[in-house]
Amino acid sequence: MSICSAPATRARRAVESFRNAAECIGPVSAGMALFAVTRGQFAMIDALLHVLDEVGPARVSVWTWCIAEYEVQCFDRLRMDQRITDGLLVIDGGARKKNGVSIRQWRDRYGESSVRYTVNHAKIATVEGGGLRLLLRGSMNLNHNPRFEQLDISEGCGGFDLVRRIESELPILADDCSTPETWASARIHNAFSASELQPFAGVRTWAK
Repeated sequence: MSICSAPATRARRAVESFRNAAECIGPVSAGMALFAVTRGQFAMIDALLHVLDEVGPARVSVWTWCIAEYEVQCFDRLRMDQRITDGLLVIDGGARKKNGVSIRQWRDRYGESSVRYTVNHAKIATVEGGGLRLLLRGSMNLNHNPRFEQLDISEGCGGFDLVRRIESELPILADDCSTPETWASARIHNAFSASELQPFAGVRTWAK
């Protein structure tokens, strides 16, 4: 099911998808804006790979909380994609122990400055190539998840510039950086008072 409108400045589509990423997203073009509701049959990486199919070699960034055990293979598939000319991984600092191997392999592929540790739960990707600047964001993680998920893709939007600016401002932290350093990198204290953040000050544990 697809609902379309075409204002003068941007082609907008809203899609209810029961299919794969390519059928849901369709052609990627200048000025496109897509909102999609899926049943979790594809994931952020699938959407990203389809966009690469459309635009060719590109600079890519990926934001995630952590890489679950069942997502490692998908993440490795993305890391090895030769169409990614420059890669940036923005990942929650708590993933350092859980995802140490995958993070090191990403850094080996894209360089020492290709990882940003911070406090993150956003699911975002950017793709810049073929003269296009695409922002992908949604509820979906790196792998498919059979439940309602949503995805937005926009080309040439202000959101792309905002995300790239934030990425450029994130410090490059060492693997052994402290938790306060990861919190400071996200400037969380600009949005909350110390008392509001106190309940989150303890050591976070990963659910099994």
